[in-house]
Order: sequence, then structure tokens, then C-alpha cells
Amino acid sequence: MKIFANGVSYHVERFGEGEPLLLLHGFTGSVETWKPFFPYWRDYQLILVDIIGHGLTDSPNDPARYEIEKVAADLEKILQHFHLQDAHVLGYSMGGRLALTFAILYPHLVRTLVLESSSPGLKTMQERRERIERDEALAEEIERYGVKAFVEKWENMPLFASQKRLPVSVQQQIRNERLNNNEKGLANSLRGMGTGKQPSWWNRLSEVNVPTLLLCGEWDQKFCRIAEEMKKYLPNCEMVKVAQAGHAIHVEQREIFAKIVSEFIKGGEL
Repeated sequence: MKIFANGVSYHVERFGEGEPLLLLHGFTGSVETWKPFFPYWRDYQLILVDIIGHGLTDSPNDPARYEIEKVAADLEKILQHFHLQDAHVLGYSMGGRLALTFAILYPHLVRTLVLESSSPGLKTMQERRERIERDEALAEEIERYGVKAFVEKWENMPLFASQKRLPVSVQQQIRNERLNNNEKGLANSLRGMGTGKQPSWWNRLSEVNVPTLLLCGEWDQKFCRIAEEMKKYLPNCEMVKVAQAGHAIHVEQREIFAKIVSEFIKGGEL
């Protein structure tokens, strides 16, 4: 369905009944990321959102419209559309940064928070400037050479090396999902919502009082280090390092991921 949030048309899908679980995909993803989990999460009302610039949601021309605080405000409107007072929120990578932003800016709307391979942003202005420069170069590359060439480069990044272990059919599904995005949306997502552009939330983690689960894959050492450090500041937090998984735990260890998330949401703890 189409939901208009602050002037942007969002593609949103809702399945099932029960407690609401808002699902936020990563960069180059879409609602398709979460559909394999329908059999595992039948007890929940699943709310799948194509994040701005992705899938069937609008891709505005202005990169400033992609700023993460604005997108968090859009999520508030989406929950209002369904007359929901709050929801469990799960985000992967870019979607995790958005989920954390949402929890900080709209704490009353979040029941529990699950962050998969996520970060609160970069700590220093120097780090942020360097990342903005890299993301701008990547955005220009997407616009110049197209999504197909970008996806071939993206899926061969070291961050996703462990996905080469997956069955070819699963790798193809992920590739197809990425290819269904458009140049303008992905480029502007990097410009407006990249890790360098968003605020650093490190000094506000202590405000997140809802039960929070941090997930990282054992082969993703960078994001496991980030999760370890985040855990020090989050007052109501658990961390799970998933064996035999890299950055995208939800595709590399699907059943384990589904079980961990479901058990955490049910009890607010593991």
C-alpha cells in the first residue's frame, strides 16, 4: 500500500496480527528482505517499509529530504496511519541506524529495539567529513555507471564476503532485490542518510531505556566491536554474537536470527 508521510509516498506492507513489529532493511534493500521471516514471526503484525529512496517508495531529488531525522518522522506517520501507539522495532545496518534514531527521537513509540550490524554513527567531525566525501564519490559513481555496475561492486565488498558461502539461489535473490532500486534513490540515500551525514548518537545512547538487543555476526569484527562499545552505554541492553555469520545475519543464519529476535521480543530479554 501507499502511505503519504510528510509529502513522501512510502511503499508499506502489513501482514499478520498481534503485537506490531516494524522492520527496516539495509542500504540497497527493500521490503523483500523480511519476507522469508513470515513463517517464523506469525505471532506478530509485521510492518515492512521501503525506506526512502529504496524499492517502491519515492526517491526525491533533494538529498536533504533523506536526512535520518526526517525519515524517523516519516516512520511516526506510518505508525499513526495504522493507529498504533507503539511497536517493536528491528533494523539492519542502515535500517538499524534509522531504528536507533527513531528510538532516541520517539522513545514513547518503541516497545523493544533490535539492532542488527548497526552503529550510532561516527564520533568525530573528521571521521564524518571523510565518510561524507567517500559517500559522495560513491553516489556519483552510481549516477554515472548505473545500479547494475554498482551492485556488482557492492556485493564484492569485504563486508559481504561471507555471503559467498550462501547457496547461489539465495545470492541471486539478494542481487535481484538490490537491482530493483534506482540510481537517484541510492545516490541521494548516501548523500542524505549516510553514516557521515547522520548525527552521532553515542552521547545519547544512555537515553534509550527500552529493552535493546544488539546482534552482530562473528565474522563481522568491525560491527562486533561497535556493538561491544554500544553495550557499555545502553542501560537495558543485551548483545549476541552469532556464530558462522558476517554482516547480514538475517540471510546467513536465518533460522537462528528469527529465533533470537522472537524470543527477545516476547520476553524483552534472552
